[in-house]
Amino acid sequence: MRFNSKFWSPFAASILLLSVSCSNEKNVEEEVNTTFTGGKDEIKLITLDPGHFHAHLVVKSMYDQVDPKIFVYAPDGPELTSYLKSVESYNTREEDPTSWELEVYKGDDYLQKMLSEKKGNVMLTAGNNKEKTANIKATIEAGINVLADKPMAIDAAGFETLKEAFELAEKNDVLLFDIMTERFEISTILQREFSLIPEVFGQMEKGTVENPAITKESIHHFYKQVAGKPLTRPGWFYDVNQQGNGIVDVTTHLVDLVQWESFPGKVINYETDIEMINAKRWTTDLTLEEFTSSTGLKEFPDYLQPVVSDGLLKVYGNGEINYKINGVHAKVSVIWNYKAPEGSADTHYSIMRGTKANLVIRQDAEEKYKPELYIEPVEGQDLAEFEENVTKQVKVLAATFKDLDVVKVEGKNSWRIIIPQAYRHGHEDHFREVTETYIKYLKEGKLPDWEVPNMLAKYYVTTQALELAK
Repeated sequence: MRFNSKFWSPFAASILLLSVSCSNEKNVEEEVNTTFTGGKDEIKLITLDPGHFHAHLVVKSMYDQVDPKIFVYAPDGPELTSYLKSVESYNTREEDPTSWELEVYKGDDYLQKMLSEKKGNVMLTAGNNKEKTANIKATIEAGINVLADKPMAIDAAGFETLKEAFELAEKNDVLLFDIMTERFEISTILQREFSLIPEVFGQMEKGTVENPAITKESIHHFYKQVAGKPLTRPGWFYDVNQQGNGIVDVTTHLVDLVQWESFPGKVINYETDIEMINAKRWTTDLTLEEFTSSTGLKEFPDYLQPVVSDGLLKVYGNGEINYKINGVHAKVSVIWNYKAPEGSADTHYSIMRGTKANLVIRQDAEEKYKPELYIEPVEGQDLAEFEENVTKQVKVLAATFKDLDVVKVEGKNSWRIIIPQAYRHGHEDHFREVTETYIKYLKEGKLPDWEVPNMLAKYYVTTQALELAK
């Protein structure tokens, strides 16, 4: 074995960057285990095309079950360089440093190389979405487990490919799972918990198109900070043919939460349980200066020229979906602005409407841009009795969520749940929690019975919404 400049990266101060010779020497690799017991280092991780920062957030932490050596396959370019720098920063940080070793292959044939070498048993992918679904299917077909960033499909054709990938996963006895970080947000967890308490919530309303039973709205920003540094986005992030429309991207999380909260543990059959109603999309317009600040690119690439008009880049980042799930009206919407106002960040709004109360998550200036959960009785409730029931049930939940409490909002018929700081994990921490959940499923050898059909239902909603919106 010798080093070859084709594979070598300068970012090797604390990461061991190994390379494989292009010569005819044959590498004899140990056979990789395909069954998991939860033992140390038995997960051999492959990272494929880490073009999105979510790829390095998964390895911001170490895991006992994951071998420190990660096999990276990617085209050469700034996205790979950024990934390597980020992992290096985790390895060299003062507090709780990681100790990852990266064996890197650079080349346009990165998928074929990964499949031919088959050095790992779990593939992580978070990057350009144009080829992601096909790459997932090819990896599953090769008998390798896949942990994929959302979205796993960005159009109707991709949904059909994803269906085939899940069929192959069952046939090949491997697990395909997507990274749903928002299931680990404490305000969302508690919203779900209270929706399961009839004494407080009652039963879920059916709702209407004008007034859905469950609404989720998300506001995101192109220019943002990640791991304490300004995020540099690749130019293709703004190309809906590569990243996907907003209506099939961030809404993946929102559609997932509608299912996860409203019908916990229940199988959703997209063919019988989902009814699409309407959808729309609209653009966020960016100046060249804003695009440059976000990407570092001095001009709009050729592939973006078709959506440049009067000097403005028009990105279909925004969308709204109205649909019914098991007869319940739901609405999800996503908005992308360029930059958050000073002191704010990405925000989330959610309401679940019950026959006794509404469960509302707000994350505005009043909440200092932290998600807070409010319980608000519907008209006709006896307020003294309602408050007694809420207080009682908070005490019950406090047995699980230590120091959970509640306070009445001054001047309003609204009670705010006091969430202890110990449960307020940041968005970046949720990637560790998702990965730990996936490791647990690998050890068990299966996903919960509802996960696969519900993933299919989720991507059916988003990809069909795009067809409606067009």
